[in-house]
Amino acid sequence: MFQNLDLAELILKLPAILFGLAIHEFSHALTATKLGDDTPERQGRLTLNPVAHIDPIGFLMLLVAGFGWAKPVQIDPRAFKKSRRDEILVSIAGPISNILAAVFFVFLLKLMLSVDLSWIQIENFQPYFARMLFYFIIINVVLAVFNMLPIPPLDGSHLISVFIPGRYAGFKEGLLRYGSMIFILIIIAENITQINFFPIAEVTIVITDFLFRIFGIN
Repeated sequence: MFQNLDLAELILKLPAILFGLAIHEFSHALTATKLGDDTPERQGRLTLNPVAHIDPIGFLMLLVAGFGWAKPVQIDPRAFKKSRRDEILVSIAGPISNILAAVFFVFLLKLMLSVDLSWIQIENFQPYFARMLFYFIIINVVLAVFNMLPIPPLDGSHLISVFIPGRYAGFKEGLLRYGSMIFILIIIAENITQINFFPIAEVTIVITDFLFRIFGIN
């Protein structure tokens, strides 16, 4: 989706990546804090500063492959009043924040396309600004979709692990420890077999097309 981009495209995409990662992880941290766990705040994750949330590999993946991840927000479920419910709320907070952000940027795109910006004396300002907004929309949707995959340390795996009985704690720990390796093996298998195990791009297109139709953007 984002391959073979030139420097201009990279500059347009970078703010969207930084924002998407920051709002995603901040939402995890804020939700956990509101539910009684101060771990994210103590670790400096209760912030919209993207530097606090960047995972180098995940950030690079977003730049070159179109999907990626941030540094996971650590929580202590023992601090929650209702551990299972609150862990679920924390897990879904990130993807929900990205979808809400995408809706907001679709609204901004619709507004921009409806307004005459010819008075702005910057060459090609409107098409470049529209493309930047497009990246804000796409990347936020990608982050929401990608993070719901059931592979550690992504949010989808946390949702599943909540329902794994405590007697399988060793299995859960193993998933967390080797999740990244499993994900890399799946990517290698996709490249070898040409089988799309995770249709991230396809789901992203469906969601963005739906949002564009709602706001009447062709």
